[in-house]
Amino acid sequence: MDYEKLVKVMRHLALEGGDRIMEIYNSDDFDVKVKSDDSPVTEADEAADALISAGLRDAFPDVALVTEEQSGSHSQSVETFLIVDPLDGTKEFINRRGDFTVNIAYVENGVPVRGVVYAPAKGRMFFTQADGTSVEEDGPFDKETVSTVRQIKVSQPDNSGLMIVASKSHRDQATDDYIGKYGVKDMTSAGSSLKFCLVATGEADLYPRLGRTMEWDTAAGQAVLHGAGGHVVRFDDHAPLKYGKDGFANPFFIAHAPGVDLKEA
Repeated sequence: MDYEKLVKVMRHLALEGGDRIMEIYNSDDFDVKVKSDDSPVTEADEAADALISAGLRDAFPDVALVTEEQSGSHSQSVETFLIVDPLDGTKEFINRRGDFTVNIAYVENGVPVRGVVYAPAKGRMFFTQADGTSVEEDGPFDKETVSTVRQIKVSQPDNSGLMIVASKSHRDQATDDYIGKYGVKDMTSAGSSLKFCLVATGEADLYPRLGRTMEWDTAAGQAVLHGAGGHVVRFDDHAPLKYGKDGFANPFFIAHAPGVDLKEA
């Protein structure tokens, strides 16, 4: 893979997808449908997916593509592939809370190695550079030219008082019980893959997810976190979270800075 080209294309398409999403977000009304798994989907999900998928297929015709909005792509058996969630945080989008993201990643031999997470309503852009290190770019964002970037790095956590981020829409008692095993300095909530990025920037030390997610929800955020020195592991045995699983479904997982003393499930 030509990582220079890959990063340029992913960033460009994330910005284009974000523009399309914001056009719909800022409109007076938009259509919301319900998928077969009872999750919501909007015209923004579908419009961004069409744009991003077409761009990736044009740039990388020989690389497998998995995308949330195209169910036909979910039956593939692949270890190296592009994976897209055009609008992660659809509930945040519908409720106009702003915590939604565009996610594009490249998985190589089961590991997300490059990715971009763009939060258009919040004006935050995180991506892995060609060398694999992660940065946050300062806006305004030009599609052709990268502006000022700052390398991001995970925290050096204090295990007696951790900063923890948890889901805004999927918080439950099991998550609270697990968090209760740690010394907690402060808690914050965030929607979508932004939680990975908060760990990557050192704004949080730990993000446990005890709930259903799919690989397109997590791949880009995991790539960004890896590039900032962080880890994502399975909740049950703390083994690295791998990709290309059957149906692209994830087990429960924990995203964390390496210095966190992980507690057992």
